Amino acid sequence: MPAIRSGVQYSGNWTKSQQMQAIAAGTWTGIALSELYAWGDNGSGELGLGDTTTRSSPVQIGALTNWSKPSVGQYHTLATKTDGTLWSWGRNSNGQLGLGDTTDRSSPVQIGALTNWLDVASGAYYGLATTTDGKLYAWGRNFGGSLGLGDTTNRSSPVQVGSLTTWDKVAAGRFHSLVIKTDGTLYAWGYNVYGNLGLGDTTARSSPVQVGALTTWTQAAGGKYHTLAVKTDGTLWSWGLNSNGQLGQNNTTNYSSPVQVGALTTWLNVAAGYVHSLAVKTDGTLWAWGWNSSGRLGDGTTTQRNSPVQIGALTTWDKIAGGKDFSAAIKTDGTLWSWGSNSDGQLGLGNITSYSSPVQVGALTTWSTLPTMADSMSPIVLNTTTT
Repeated sequence: MPAIRSGVQYSGNWTKSQQMQAIAAGTWTGIALSELYAWGDNGSGELGLGDTTTRSSPVQIGALTNWSKPSVGQYHTLATKTDGTLWSWGRNSNGQLGLGDTTDRSSPVQIGALTNWLDVASGAYYGLATTTDGKLYAWGRNFGGSLGLGDTTNRSSPVQVGSLTTWDKVAAGRFHSLVIKTDGTLYAWGYNVYGNLGLGDTTARSSPVQVGALTTWTQAAGGKYHTLAVKTDGTLWSWGLNSNGQLGQNNTTNYSSPVQVGALTTWLNVAAGYVHSLAVKTDGTLWAWGWNSSGRLGDGTTTQRNSPVQIGALTTWDKIAGGKDFSAAIKTDGTLWSWGSNSDGQLGLGNITSYSSPVQVGALTTWSTLPTMADSMSPIVLNTTTT
């Protein structure tokens, strides 16, 4: 919970001296200090550390403590702050940083001057974001119409998608986009050769198209060419490419329309990796399925799973994320865990050894937010402490 001082919400920019004065004055009500940490592949500066050196252990990005939500593309990162600003860094070959050019950055740079960014998602080479007034913006590579602007022209700065002001939550696969509106409807567009848009065909769309007629979608996640989504009734749905069982349908058949995964109504959080999937249930159990090369499912094997398999017996899992060939999760106690391929130190364990079961990253108990990063080998994780 952010602190309130003299009726003004703390944004993470106070100096230590100002913080101590507030405590002395009795106006300090608990501060959420949100720092970003990064590790893994850094060939294009996607870690935001001012260089292109790969890291195998978490390193803080700068000294700021007001980060809000990170999202990692293939070689670039987008992140919002608590003051509503949007920032980017990493590779910019297709304008995916939204800075009006194609120059790479190895440190965070603010995108424009807006202070009302709400949600953000990174595709492989592009970005999506919504604002608090319900607008939707897109920029970067426009392969297959993934920007939703009615064409396939790249943009190097954010461009508003249509004129609607009811957009809410954004998600992105490699080249396909997903947005849930405030009314609970789900829209998709972009590359669709495997039916990953869920529209009943394999035709690409360059503008948003509603997926069915339901108004009960609460969460969506895009993998390389597959999509996962959860409804308000706790059911889990999947569609798109299923070459490695990543849809959880107990087969390897592609689907171009949403299909329910099993019959359970207790799914809570879902995440799509490159070609694998993760989910947490309301009872705190962790489940995974799909391609299991390097042990990215976390079940202690490298065996492909075509249906959800429980990972261990713990009931304390909370947030999850799937990377290109690895996975990460935060427990309810604030600890961070990772598993899978570790060729670039993406597990954050200080080595390059792969693991097929969850391993704790360091000893901190204050990890709070994982990024969407289905196409990435560079975790950018939020660490929030309250003082």
